[in-house]
Amino acid sequence: MLEQRIQQQFFDSADLKYQTAETLSRPVAEACGALIGAVTSGGKLMIGGGGAASALALHFAQRLVGSYERERPPLPAMVLGADAAQQIQALGHPGDVLFWIEPADGDGVAASAAIAAAHDKDMTVAGLTAGTGPAAAAVAGQLAETDVKVAIPHARGGRALELELLVLHCLCDAIDLQLMGELDP
Repeated sequence: MLEQRIQQQFFDSADLKYQTAETLSRPVAEACGALIGAVTSGGKLMIGGGGAASALALHFAQRLVGSYERERPPLPAMVLGADAAQQIQALGHPGDVLFWIEPADGDGVAASAAIAAAHDKDMTVAGLTAGTGPAAAAVAGQLAETDVKVAIPHARGGRALELELLVLHCLCDAIDLQLMGELDP
């Protein structure tokens, strides 16, 4: 019985990924464009997340500063802490990008403050949200026309975090492709 339940977790995860691949590919590509635009024009990436997504923010920043699946020069990325809005006020500049990850069970308070601070600094915002709750609505409601939204259409917290991690890995791969070209076979 337990093994069947565990197998079902794998099947459910795979099904969600198949169901959202087509819907998410365009906004993920748009987010990649925003991130690449900042990096290639001398800007930096400021990455933050609410609740459980703060661990994803750290992972993403480490993959950008370090490497993903192949060696490349470090990219100008930093992870934001609990005082994200203040860090943005102190260190943000026009041309930088705030990449914010909000989990399905987040409250959106830190996201709202960070997005407002980024807009005050004339920064672009890319928001990765999950679910349809108040946090996702708070993020979506603050994004400007020039910002990018990647919305995970799933409200179950753990499953949404899995998909957010996949989106981050897709971004890492796309950034490497844009900066370094195809990987030799």
